[in-house]
Amino acid sequence: MSTIAKLFNPIVRFSPFMMMALLLIPVLGGLIGVILPAFGWIPALDQTHFSLNGFQQLWQTPGIGHMALLSITTSLVSTLLAFLITILILASYFTSPWLGYIQRLLGPILVIPHAAAAIAIGFLITPSGMLSRLVSPWLSGWDAPPDWLYPHDAMGLSIILGVTLKELPFLLLMALGVLAQPDLGQTLRAQHKVALSLGYCPMMAFFKVVLPSLYPHLRLPILAVLAYASASVEIPLILGPNNPPTLAVAIMQWFHDVDLSLRIKASAGAILQIQLTLFVLACWWLLERLVSQFAKPMLTNGEREYGGAIIQKITHVITALMLTIIGLALVGMLLWSFAGFWHFPDALPQQFVILHWQAALQQMHTPLIDTVLIALCATAVAITLTLLTLEAEQHSGKSLSLLGSVLIYLPLLIPSIAFLFGLVWLLEQVNSQHTFINVVLAHVLFVLPYVFLSLASSYRRLDPRFSIVAASLGATKAKIFFRIKLPMLIGPIFIACALGLAISFSQYLPTLLTGGGRINTITTEAVSLANGGSRRISAVYALMQMILPALGFLLAWLIPKIIVKNHRQKSLPKMMTKMLVKRQQ
Repeated sequence: MSTIAKLFNPIVRFSPFMMMALLLIPVLGGLIGVILPAFGWIPALDQTHFSLNGFQQLWQTPGIGHMALLSITTSLVSTLLAFLITILILASYFTSPWLGYIQRLLGPILVIPHAAAAIAIGFLITPSGMLSRLVSPWLSGWDAPPDWLYPHDAMGLSIILGVTLKELPFLLLMALGVLAQPDLGQTLRAQHKVALSLGYCPMMAFFKVVLPSLYPHLRLPILAVLAYASASVEIPLILGPNNPPTLAVAIMQWFHDVDLSLRIKASAGAILQIQLTLFVLACWWLLERLVSQFAKPMLTNGEREYGGAIIQKITHVITALMLTIIGLALVGMLLWSFAGFWHFPDALPQQFVILHWQAALQQMHTPLIDTVLIALCATAVAITLTLLTLEAEQHSGKSLSLLGSVLIYLPLLIPSIAFLFGLVWLLEQVNSQHTFINVVLAHVLFVLPYVFLSLASSYRRLDPRFSIVAASLGATKAKIFFRIKLPMLIGPIFIACALGLAISFSQYLPTLLTGGGRINTITTEAVSLANGGSRRISAVYALMQMILPALGFLLAWLIPKIIVKNHRQKSLPKMMTKMLVKRQQ
């Protein structure tokens, strides 16, 4: 312990710089690795002169305008829909116990990977999916699957549906997390009650009193959703059109083409993708300004009712419809994983078999092991750096600067399709042959921000009096950290671990690019099967994607209760008593 105590303070002191370097160097290096090839500098292809040939090739690509427009419209519309439905649910059920029920129903959806969610939506809206089966033939008259192009429709409506249903639980839970803060939540609820007492209907009381104070706390999650939706690969790859696809999917295809010269065009496309993401973020900022200007008279005119009762009824229908769609998508995927012969338009298979699970489990043992090992390593690095950085905050008495906070979320705000290509190029330049370590590093970039977000509030709310008392009894900072703070934070730490594992399990593009096809995970296999493989085997892999994070959260809930039950009440006083006796001796 003495050796740890000597090394503890220096490690803690430098941990914020280590974390920033781990996030900043790969992202900036990746951006540089995209910019140089975009302007024609690729020594590996004997291209050592800067030029604009990559951008010229990009502009001459058939359908490039449609690709960019598709990315812009699907990201803006899906984010706007997810936000509006979130606000309507909060406004309708703000004082109702139904809000807690909706939270419990949507909470598990949050840990479902994007690829699995897209596969589930595909099983619902495909011509022979659950939606057409439930209305056939009694309502639709269809005896054969209808001739529609969902998914893969040219307008991207399938993408909008998938992103909306996947990101809605995230925004709702972020909003509920803000309302759960003691000071802000109590203040907003008190103001809401005052507005009700003044005759405002519940919906108008929420929009006029609660929403203006709540929205600034939701801005960063909304921008993260918007940035992800504009450059998403998994959902458009599974649900989106193929000719032409979204810009992000096209960039990925160019990068993986056997013609290596297309990497120049892919890099130019990545630069365009960054500009496109900045454009949609600017559009959202402009939309904020417009809504703010037009809403000011409505907030101050004293009107108590703006059709709140009608809006509330519409919200009830939207909520029920949304939950029904999610439920049917999951049920449909579960049925396909056990389905034998399934004639259309029967709602249920004629026979149930476990053959598909047996075949998939025989094939997935290697991807499963790789998935778990990569997730454990990435999460361990993220948890360690987060705890040490938060401890450094308390040692210095200062929270992270605004720049530090932005750097932590930098991998979430910059399109991953852009800097990951550059990161691969950077790894090639340093001749990194450690594929497993490369993939773990790429996963850490996306796991660390979520782990930090999960742990920061709990760590900062620790009662400092325990540390003060322990220090007065002669305990070192290392002993206070390991023997007092960590046991008190065992619950939040396990939750952060489960969240980190869930984020790592869902990573498709980082695994595909940095792994170079040599490392396969459950997610990469599921996406591959969703684009041309057996529908039944694809359902098994997608369900396995859901089972892994669900097991992680189950263990995170059970382990603190079983292993460390009453640890705070027993171990902490016992340790302090020992220190007091030792001090008196």
